Amino acid sequence: MRAALYRETTVRPGGPRAASLRIVRLANFVAPSSGGLRTALRELGRGYLAAGHEPVLIVPGERSGVRDTDQGRVVTLPGTLLPGTGGYRVLTDRRRVARLLERLAPDRIEVSDRTTLRWTGAWARHRRIPSVMVSHETADGVLRSWGMPQEAALRAAAALNSRTAHAYARVVCTTEWAEREFVRIGARNVVRAPLGVDLAASRPGLRDPRVRARFAGGGEVLLVLCSRLSVEKRPGRALDALEVLRGRGVPAVLVVAGDGPLRTRLELRARERRLPVTFLGHVADRAALGALQATADVCLAPGPCETFGLAALEALACGTPVVASASSALPEIVGGAGAAATDSGEAFATAVQTLLARPEGPRREAARARAECFGWEGAVGAFLGAHDAGLGDRAGRGPAPHEGRAS
Repeated sequence: MRAALYRETTVRPGGPRAASLRIVRLANFVAPSSGGLRTALRELGRGYLAAGHEPVLIVPGERSGVRDTDQGRVVTLPGTLLPGTGGYRVLTDRRRVARLLERLAPDRIEVSDRTTLRWTGAWARHRRIPSVMVSHETADGVLRSWGMPQEAALRAAAALNSRTAHAYARVVCTTEWAEREFVRIGARNVVRAPLGVDLAASRPGLRDPRVRARFAGGGEVLLVLCSRLSVEKRPGRALDALEVLRGRGVPAVLVVAGDGPLRTRLELRARERRLPVTFLGHVADRAALGALQATADVCLAPGPCETFGLAALEALACGTPVVASASSALPEIVGGAGAAATDSGEAFATAVQTLLARPEGPRREAARARAECFGWEGAVGAFLGAHDAGLGDRAGRGPAPHEGRAS
């Protein structure tokens, strides 16, 4: 494994090697069924590699491993399984992670977990390695979703965010909405870098009448929820909206693509209320997921603490409008190509009806046009800018060769 991992790697002080940078990225809460974070990590890694840099991603798993992929090298370390999270693991062995970082000798550190991995900021600062923390969620929003009162959540979030901003050279926020919690504490090292969408993989041409025939009868409205089924995502609100719509005489059906700890409870609720809901679980086939998103009449994004919402952006790229929580960053992303709703089933149902009242052609064209503002090329450029990195000396040559491959 060491031959595969550490070829041409020496322990040395942080600093660029010529124009090409080794960008070591660390992330927790990444599982085989993960959605947005997994997509972001993959696409950014691909972009860094194409720009001539050397991305290395460290994530938790069941056992150790190393793979060379199209997003760079992916190193898996044994992670602790978190009960009740649907398979999420975290890197809890600091010494092991620190030893690996020493071996990798990064030029840059990029971290996607502000809680259990925050110690890496001090590790990098001690070695004079520029470090970046990517804020994928708002601290106060997550705390409130777990039942903490608003004032207590704001105080706790302010303390957490202050420590995060102090620990890292820069904090990257993907939207202005996400940036606000750091502005509130006076942090001056925050930069904005949006995420993106694969406009070729997610496109209106994936619309498939066979998918509609499978899930919806003639004249029925096909709603889709693509989300992890966990508390902070508020997936139950999609069922609330469906129930309200049917009570109003709208013949709507709902397809849920995603898995998580709330799935059993949601399935029971749908049966008890006799709601026409199809639970697909995690959909690993990206083409199949794209066909579902492109075929839907409306996609729902009820999560109130989303800082960007990649699934919603993929739906827009497929030409499908989105109803999003007004409490989240998604109205900033969706713009006029969808609708924002307050956090209730009634409000979501009304927003769905508002979108359906628009002519189908223009509403689908508006969705696609909005998504075209968010390509991955621009996102990668913004993230590399946060790292003070441009095109490396291997740009356009593909991945660097490696010796060996871990099995």
